[in-house]
Amino acid sequence: MKTYFKSVIFLLTIVFTSCQDVIDVDVQTAPSRLVIEASIDWEKGTAGNSQKIKLSKSTSYFDTTSNMSVTSATVKVVNTNDNSEFVFTHQGSGVYSTNTFIPVVNDSYNLQVIYEGEAYTANETLTPVTDIVDVNQSIEGGFNDEDLEVNIAFVDPEDEENYYLFKFQKQGDLLPSIEDWNDEFINGNEATWWYEKEEGEAFQSGDVVDISFFGISESYHNYIRILIEQSEGAGPFSATPVPLKGNCINESTPANYAFGYFRLTQVVKDTYTFQ
Repeated sequence: MKTYFKSVIFLLTIVFTSCQDVIDVDVQTAPSRLVIEASIDWEKGTAGNSQKIKLSKSTSYFDTTSNMSVTSATVKVVNTNDNSEFVFTHQGSGVYSTNTFIPVVNDSYNLQVIYEGEAYTANETLTPVTDIVDVNQSIEGGFNDEDLEVNIAFVDPEDEENYYLFKFQKQGDLLPSIEDWNDEFINGNEATWWYEKEEGEAFQSGDVVDISFFGISESYHNYIRILIEQSEGAGPFSATPVPLKGNCINESTPANYAFGYFRLTQVVKDTYTFQ
């Protein structure tokens, strides 16, 4: 009987071993590009003077290089309304910062980055945001009528197009949830936006969620909407993922464009504890 079992195991070993063929797959590669993470966010009620911009280089999917920080660039932002300049100095790990930035709602700003002899620029307007008038919880607005969701209420400004970005992050979670919206159907009215965790991760009593509510430009709204769709993975109605270009232009060599986006937003922040 032992000999029989040994024979079976031997035969199975031969079968599985013979199926282990090595398959070489050609993976598309792309040139490394400058990545500009330039989010100038002015929280209401603060001076907004301290701002950071991060620069790095992109890598291929299977590249194991962990440190791609850009440490030798020149970075500044110029208010094109009054020509005031704000120089961002390198602090380490590709992070450039300033403590002198002056945020002015609806003013236009120009980002200028010089790296490896090439000039990258981007233009954006500092977009205001309306106030949050209420934060509460319910179980009526979400997809599951048994799960808690957090609701934020605000009054959309009248007679203008507005675009919004919402960021929700339960304290203790590694990553936030980001959602975009525009006022096409609620212009000039009070509106409510709800956020519910994914199935199996429902909010519980005592959970604390941090909320950030941004006013964003139409161009950034169009950019972040595609980015959110691509980050959520492929589906039957999803567009084919493509390299996503932001508003950072290489003035020296246009084909060598940068990834990332230069945005300027006003933001309202709040925190809610579930009962």
